Amino acid sequence: MTERVLTGITTTGTPHLGNYVGAIRPAIRASQAPGVESFFFLADYHALIKCDDPARIERSRLEIAATWLAAGLDTSRVTFYRQSDIPETPELTWLLTCVTSKGQMNRAHAYKAALDANVAAGEDPDANITMGLYSYPILMAADILLFNAHRVPVGRDQVQHIEMARDVAQRFNHLFGNGRELFVLPSAEVEEEVATLPGLDGRKMSKSYDNTIPLFEGGPKGLKEAVARIVTDSRLPGEPKDPEGSSLVTIYDAFANAEQRARMRADLRAGLAWGDAKQRAVELIESHLGPMRARYDDLMAHPERVEEALLEGAAKARAVAVPLMQELRAAVGLRKMVARPVATKTAASKAAALPLFKQYRENDGRFYFKLTAANGTTLLQSRGLADGREAGQWVKRLKTEGSKALDDAPIEFVDRAGVEAALAELLIAAAAESKA
Repeated sequence: MTERVLTGITTTGTPHLGNYVGAIRPAIRASQAPGVESFFFLADYHALIKCDDPARIERSRLEIAATWLAAGLDTSRVTFYRQSDIPETPELTWLLTCVTSKGQMNRAHAYKAALDANVAAGEDPDANITMGLYSYPILMAADILLFNAHRVPVGRDQVQHIEMARDVAQRFNHLFGNGRELFVLPSAEVEEEVATLPGLDGRKMSKSYDNTIPLFEGGPKGLKEAVARIVTDSRLPGEPKDPEGSSLVTIYDAFANAEQRARMRADLRAGLAWGDAKQRAVELIESHLGPMRARYDDLMAHPERVEEALLEGAAKARAVAVPLMQELRAAVGLRKMVARPVATKTAASKAAALPLFKQYRENDGRFYFKLTAANGTTLLQSRGLADGREAGQWVKRLKTEGSKALDDAPIEFVDRAGVEAALAELLIAAAAESKA
């Protein structure tokens, strides 16, 4: 079975060597595997949450899209698009917002971290916290569920958001699926062995540490100057050097083959000067980056080519998104107003047209019940219960006590007016059956 994998690409900042080795290169390789359908999108709606500089937003989208294309992303094999080119994304975000509890959003790590920082600073707990920050896990869920992705590669700090997407998808399926799985439940794919490059000072390469090596910026000269600043020990030329634990060697290894790695280690132990080792690293890295940089420079000089690639990707993405949104709109009741044929009502069809209680057990091991109208609309949805008998007892109470039992019932969604009408209809039907 083909698996759909979806990767979101942050569109703020300029990619550096660590981004290429740790994220871009492995993602492109993974997209070439058989049995994989890959979706890559520029998360430019997400960028608006933390950046209010339009020029930076515009520039970053171009730089990052050009970087991925220059690095070898094959748009004939993958779907590569901008989030903001898919109008179904914000529409689905709203549908999901309507079934997502505020309590769940209160537990999101990013919101809690911002709130805790405000409290620690003596500020109002919600100072400077926008609704974009607060509810962006719902936008992330829409990104994933709109394409029914099976796997989502993320860092460990994003696993919570994938779990939230699963919860929201499951709730939506319960409320509106009527036995169908409208959404696939996605799984987080955490790469435990992701290559992490050290920066110039030995810490993880990161813009926040100002210790990065540029990927394309500055050309060969910029690369050479950055590598020259990598911190090494004070051993002189001719003195044996330990290659293990060396930031320079780790960076070199990310581009070297087995033979080159072995030779670098042997030469350092034999006294190779750090300056010569750095020059060797520059030449090796440039042999990989040079051709990519040429493609990148060409794309940056012709942004219309990047635009064309992204619009083609958006068309491919919408070919998937539009049919699903049509199905979801119908599922929630946003349907065309058309006359429906009225069938002759036999005794069997009258019985089938009654509201219906359903009890079931989910993959989480808990028991649920719901009440649906004759047209399949969900009127009442329970929370998960540990005991199936408890679910049965609540169904019995609702059937016999009617709306009086609603206030105490373990429910997470209720159309009260619809439920009251449905319960009354069931009581009338039961009375009529007993007389018959």
